[in-house]
Amino acid sequence: MHRTPARRASVLVAAVSSLSLLTAGCGDGDGSADDDVATSGKNAEASPNAPTRTGMTISFLPKQVDTPYFDMADAGGERAVKELGSTFKEVGTEQSADASEQVAHVNRLTEQKVDAIAVSALDPEALCGPLKKAMDAGIKVVTFDSDTKPECRYAFVSPASAEDIAVRQLELLGEQVGYEGDVAILSAAETATSQNAWIAGIKTEMQDARYKDMRLVDVVHGDDEADKSYAKAEELTQKYPKLKGILSPTTNGLKAAAKYLSQSEFKGDVKLTGLGAPNDMRPYIEDGTVEEFVLWDPAKLGELTGYAAVALASAQITGREGQMFLAGDMGWYQISQNGVIALGEPTVFNAGNIDDYDF
Repeated sequence: MHRTPARRASVLVAAVSSLSLLTAGCGDGDGSADDDVATSGKNAEASPNAPTRTGMTISFLPKQVDTPYFDMADAGGERAVKELGSTFKEVGTEQSADASEQVAHVNRLTEQKVDAIAVSALDPEALCGPLKKAMDAGIKVVTFDSDTKPECRYAFVSPASAEDIAVRQLELLGEQVGYEGDVAILSAAETATSQNAWIAGIKTEMQDARYKDMRLVDVVHGDDEADKSYAKAEELTQKYPKLKGILSPTTNGLKAAAKYLSQSEFKGDVKLTGLGAPNDMRPYIEDGTVEEFVLWDPAKLGELTGYAAVALASAQITGREGQMFLAGDMGWYQISQNGVIALGEPTVFNAGNIDDYDF
């Protein structure tokens, strides 16, 4: 990367600011009363040396169960939770990524009085109220992969910083299109907070001089559905005949777009990158549809989430900035602003290393 520290900071501030705008306004009135649970909870007493509670129930609620990405993430969470002497419980839906079903699951978990809920949020607006009720009931709430509003959880386990994810994807696309021409973004749901934060970071980074000859012509949403994402990728190539590249910051979208391009006349001419799983993308790396893409290890993301959930429920952390906790063999992690816990820098996958990974 060729940015100064000041440039890196400006990108991160812009992404965080956009995320804050997206997450403003939950609750009634000015929201101050609704924020009391999260604020008082984060200011409660905590110690990294407090004993780890055992015999708890830690529930994971992914966007959708029985998908390769969340299967890996939840398996990592289960490993951490069981290692620390508590019970792991996965809930979710198989057929659709439906925010109303996530709400129903949160309500049931609250009634069951689980000790902690780890959720990958489909819709921050829809989940905010139910998650606050869970917190009112004494349940520790942590988000992972996709965040809700900061006042609706104690901590967010992020795959990496919003800046690193956004900038690295754009750098890959820039390199592949020669830093010139029309490009587009194929995202997931319009309400997905992480997606929107990354897109905000991409737009901000495109103001850098090296991207002056690249033009972002559209942002479309495939809702993480294979058929819809495939159709959106096709729509982009038809609508923009001079399109040189597509960036898809979602594993399902990237896979669907790769499938379309591999079968189309645009294979090789329209470059594609974004966030993808090696096992999904291996055929498209091998046939030349995709040159490089980026992702983190979902199993490690889930594992860190499991450790964070147990640490919260054990009063080792409360989600306040600066606190630290031990995540097993992964080492010590520190909570940053707004309760964010960053896993680390993403990995770039290409023909030279993709066979070294199996997920």
